[in-house]
Amino acid sequence: MNAPLWVVAPVLVLVVMAARADVRSRRIPNHLTVPALAIALVSHAVLGGRAGFMDALTATAIAGGVLLPGWLMGWMGAGDVKLMAAAAAWLGMPGAVVAVLVSLIAGGLISAAIALREGVLRQALQGAALLAAGVARGGSAPVSTGIRFPFAVAIVAGVTFASIVRV
Repeated sequence: MNAPLWVVAPVLVLVVMAARADVRSRRIPNHLTVPALAIALVSHAVLGGRAGFMDALTATAIAGGVLLPGWLMGWMGAGDVKLMAAAAAWLGMPGAVVAVLVSLIAGGLISAAIALREGVLRQALQGAALLAAGVARGGSAPVSTGIRFPFAVAIVAGVTFASIVRV
C-alpha cells in the first residue's frame, strides 16, 4: 500500500461520499470538502510536523491547480476541484500527483464511453483535437458536446489507485 491506513480510510470515505452526492445531485457539498481539507492539513501537521504540513499543502496546491483550468473553462464544477484538493491533502506527495493523473485518465475514459453511448464520439474527438491544436498555438478553442458526468467518480478511481500503488 502506498499510503498508511490513517490516510487511506478517511480519503476513501471522503471520495466515495462525494461521488455518491455527485451522482445523485450533480453537486459535491462544501460540508464534505472543506472540513476534509482542514482535517488532512492538521493531521499531517500533527503527525509529520512542518514537513508533513508542507507536503500536504503542496499536494493540495498542485492537485487543485491542475483541475482549476477545467473549472475556469466550465468543464467541471468547483466541487470537483475542491474534492481533488482535499483528497490530495490526505495523500500528500507524490500520491496526489498519481491520483490527479489517474483521475484525469479515468475521466477521459468515462467521457469517451458516454460520448460513444450518446452517438457524439466523433464530435468529442474532433473537439479534443481542436482544443489541443488551439493550446499548442497558445490559445484555446472552447469545444464541447454538452454532455456532462459526475467527475467525482473518476476521482474515486484516481484516489483508489494512488492509495494502493507504490510510487
